[in-house]
Amino acid sequence: MTAAKTQSVPALERALTILEMLAKSKRGLAISEIVRNLQLPKSTAHTILITLERRGYLHRNEQTHRYLFGLKFFSLANMVLSANELRDQAAPMLRSLMGACGLTVHLAILDQRDVVLVDKVDPPGLIKLATWIGKRMDPHCTGVGKALIAYLPEAELDLLVAEHRLPRHNEETIVSVRKLKAQLAEIRRLGFALDDEEDEVGLRCIGCPVFDGTGKVVAAVSISGTVSQITAENLSALAHKVKRTASSISQHLGFL
Repeated sequence: MTAAKTQSVPALERALTILEMLAKSKRGLAISEIVRNLQLPKSTAHTILITLERRGYLHRNEQTHRYLFGLKFFSLANMVLSANELRDQAAPMLRSLMGACGLTVHLAILDQRDVVLVDKVDPPGLIKLATWIGKRMDPHCTGVGKALIAYLPEAELDLLVAEHRLPRHNEETIVSVRKLKAQLAEIRRLGFALDDEEDEVGLRCIGCPVFDGTGKVVAAVSISGTVSQITAENLSALAHKVKRTASSISQHLGFL
């Protein structure tokens, strides 16, 4: 079925229309204005507004009773802008890493409790990894994910684990908090993370953190390949190349 023939979700259409109306309003909108302009039942408008408010996308002014954009929108906008800027700066170095290793290269960020791929460079050939820009992955069993969370403050890491849990993908997946923390400490010591078939059987991934000018981890770079492409014999050499690329991107972001 083509996208043109697929039905839209009416409630989502109404919610998006409300958000577009709010974007054009400098003072926000009262529910009566939304009901009048969209000719919606008041109960329908109220349900949509309450849902958006609970999720942090809207804020209701207690004095004027008008709805305004919430902080969630600003957070998302900043994340998108930062990801685009980061991707633009990192792109030449990601392509160079792919050329040096001949493996798929990913750039990822941490969004809430998920790893999100913001760029991907595939090596030449017909066989491609089943990943794409925008894909969300678990942090505890991926190279980029472990590189991202290894430097989190302990309280933030504990909250992430409590909310996300440690879902098992296969027999190699770490599902113990104690073992995960021990591995994260090792990642900080070595400077790189290894996904050794923990996410998907037959695949390995080497990930390294990217730091900004304040010393905060803002992204991670990785290379991914099969167990025959990333082996015990070439692991150290490949990890060195990923670390060098991550370091170069970090320097472009002001990290000394």
